[in-house]
Amino acid sequence: MTPTLQTLSLDLPDEVATEGLGQMLAMIVAELAPDATGQLVPGPAAQGRIHLQGELGAGKTALVRAFLRHCNISGRIKSPSYALLESYQVSNLYFYHLDFYRFSDPAEWLDAGFRDLFKNQALILIEWPERAGDLLSAPDLLIQLVYAGAGRQVTLSAFTEKGVQWLTALAQTATISRQLPKRSVDAAC
Repeated sequence: MTPTLQTLSLDLPDEVATEGLGQMLAMIVAELAPDATGQLVPGPAAQGRIHLQGELGAGKTALVRAFLRHCNISGRIKSPSYALLESYQVSNLYFYHLDFYRFSDPAEWLDAGFRDLFKNQALILIEWPERAGDLLSAPDLLIQLVYAGAGRQVTLSAFTEKGVQWLTALAQTATISRQLPKRSVDAAC
């Protein structure tokens, strides 16, 4: 198992805070910057993989929708629960949103042919990655959402140096904006 390099825990008191986290992650992960018209577009080096875990209704899809919407994905952003994959493109960057909830056997991940997606320069967001078993390597970032009263508690764990950079930037952004109450940042030994 790949060791966790750094973690960040945040309280998300409501859906607005979950959307705010999705928007902040989009700015950092997709390296969003304004183009000549002022519209935010992904940076040329943007790519990576984020896994999302949590019970049904914990906010995984809501967080991904806010992330994708902030990356200027227009139109309906559907949950990939039935289709397994929804793909989008902004500028030269592909976004793949996968949901493995319906998998009953990790071999279904291989059978679905998703391995080829991981070869492309893309941002890949996977809900229910644990359903693929050990067939997936560690992500850059793991987001775990759990119920906390009416809100949610989120723990973000970095498994790569890229993930550490994202968490460091997120911690700074969250502290500066005060949109999300920061609980803790831990660097793993």
